[in-house]
Amino acid sequence: MNILKTMLPGLLIIEPRVYGDARGFFMETWNAATFAEAGLDLTFVQDNHSRSQKGVLRGLHFQNPGPQGKLVRVTSGAVFDVAVDLRASSPTFGQWVGVELSAANKRMLWVPEGFAHGFLTLENDTDFLYKCTAPYAPQSEHTLAWDDPALAIAWPLDGARPVLSAKDAAGVRLADAKVFA
Repeated sequence: MNILKTMLPGLLIIEPRVYGDARGFFMETWNAATFAEAGLDLTFVQDNHSRSQKGVLRGLHFQNPGPQGKLVRVTSGAVFDVAVDLRASSPTFGQWVGVELSAANKRMLWVPEGFAHGFLTLENDTDFLYKCTAPYAPQSEHTLAWDDPALAIAWPLDGARPVLSAKDAAGVRLADAKVFA
């Protein structure tokens, strides 16, 4: 696999080896030993799968306490995936990275603990899968405002309003978020 560093320390784009032929393709999306050799010695406790139509924005979510690291990927469709550094001690605090993840490019994103995470679906029937290092804890869940001017995330909305859940529409600004030390 090929691991690409981003401008946010710890946030990594992972390009798995894909073996394709006339029948289709094969790729390994998780192997504990391979990832540990690459410096990602992770233990996952929960797998999640969501399906969304085009224009749905989910996030920006994080848990504090009980932060989750997430290994995310798309198996059908495409998303613009965003991670925001919420580690107050980080020199990149409040900065974000966005990357397209799709069934076509087969990229994955490692979102470490201490980040808010969300995505905008770019195609109908987009299947988004993610492995988590900590279980979902609704009492510790928080939502960062997807449209906070302090973040100025360049969501590829083409002038449209995203489809949001009530929880995501009520996200708080970075200035009011329960960030990490």
